[in-house]
Amino acid sequence: MTSNFAFLKQLYNAFDPFRPLPAGDPAYVDCTDVRGDGDILEAVGKEILYSDRKTCQLYAGHRGAGKSTELLRLQKDLDENGFFVVYFAADEADIDPEDVQYTDILLACTRNILTAFKDRTDSQAVLNWLKERCEDLKDLLQTKISIDELSIEAQVSQFAKITTKIRSEPSERRKIRDLINPHTTTLTTALNEFIRDAKKNLPLGYHELVLIADNLDRIVPVTKTDNRSNHDEIFIDRNEQLKNLDCHLVYTIPISLLYSDRAASLTEIYGLPQVLPMIMVKTPKNEPFSPGLDKVIEILQKRLKKVDPNKSIVDLFESRSSLEMLCLMSGGHARNLLLLMKEALKYTTSLPITDKALQRSISELRKTYKDTIYANEWKDLANVHYSKEIVNDQLHRGLLFNRCILEYRYLESEGGSNVWYDIHPLIKGIKTFQDAYNQLYPG
Repeated sequence: MTSNFAFLKQLYNAFDPFRPLPAGDPAYVDCTDVRGDGDILEAVGKEILYSDRKTCQLYAGHRGAGKSTELLRLQKDLDENGFFVVYFAADEADIDPEDVQYTDILLACTRNILTAFKDRTDSQAVLNWLKERCEDLKDLLQTKISIDELSIEAQVSQFAKITTKIRSEPSERRKIRDLINPHTTTLTTALNEFIRDAKKNLPLGYHELVLIADNLDRIVPVTKTDNRSNHDEIFIDRNEQLKNLDCHLVYTIPISLLYSDRAASLTEIYGLPQVLPMIMVKTPKNEPFSPGLDKVIEILQKRLKKVDPNKSIVDLFESRSSLEMLCLMSGGHARNLLLLMKEALKYTTSLPITDKALQRSISELRKTYKDTIYANEWKDLANVHYSKEIVNDQLHRGLLFNRCILEYRYLESEGGSNVWYDIHPLIKGIKTFQDAYNQLYPG
């Protein structure tokens, strides 16, 4: 009993959907050929490697699709080519995705760059900016910072206090923004001076700096009274400030932003945003797509291999058809795939995973999707499932953000990438959807 429990516990943790794989992890599966043939090392990495000027690129995709894992691959590849990379997941310590403004992102970038170079430079640029703000900030930070000298480590501590309050204390958030918003230009100037000093002290073999700000795609969309969103304000209205840091930049963005009425502006400003679509487990004709199914099964197999290299993932289920059902129900969404597996294991006391446990896992996740859908959205979802197309409006952008609609791509024989859309397969099992679909498309 003890050994069985221990093995199930190991499996449960091996399928943790909230830990991106480190670069080079043996569990990584290259899904390029079933995601439309886009590779971050080529699409984003070579823009940095080849460019003789600083670059600013956007990386989009559904939350949980695997962007963080791909960005960690990019970090490793750039590092091996002489680029010092500062990577950070913005929502872990710096921002609250429910309420974000540009100022929060600038402060997050500042804190993480200072942290990366706290032992490598004695630049006073940001310290001087802090000194000028000390009277405004000392009550808020509950500390006296108007001293003659602060170490870089002490500067990091001050910015950590600011970003912590922005992330975790809504009552203080507006006060901080009101104090700092008028001075973001001078902060950018100070940070750029710090970056230039830091570049002179890069480790041997490194010649340039790259900043990767991950998890900005989790910023919840908020529509303003003028029918524009907070996403527009951050990534379009404040694009000059976002681009103005003196290093190569990669920002993740919500996939829904690519379908706003200002999407063309994004391309004009940043160049073509790169997208990580779903793993294609079904065709646009609703038929299983074997290459994609093989890939998601490989993802599960490699996770299992870390626990027991001699076991087959098929043997963990009552039948191969049960395994394929789990894969199809994930929609090719990496996090949902692992989450379904993890939940099925939670309802398992001994292997194989029963069909009952699998169905319970599917039902639990299906309910989370049902709870996000409004009454006026069911017919639109039915139309998307029928046509495999979306309308460029606020309703469909919201459904993209919530992953009720998923984006897929496949490589055509001529070499182009074809884009299509479908509802998350879990939604098809909801009676309200079935009623809406049958009403619109009887028979």
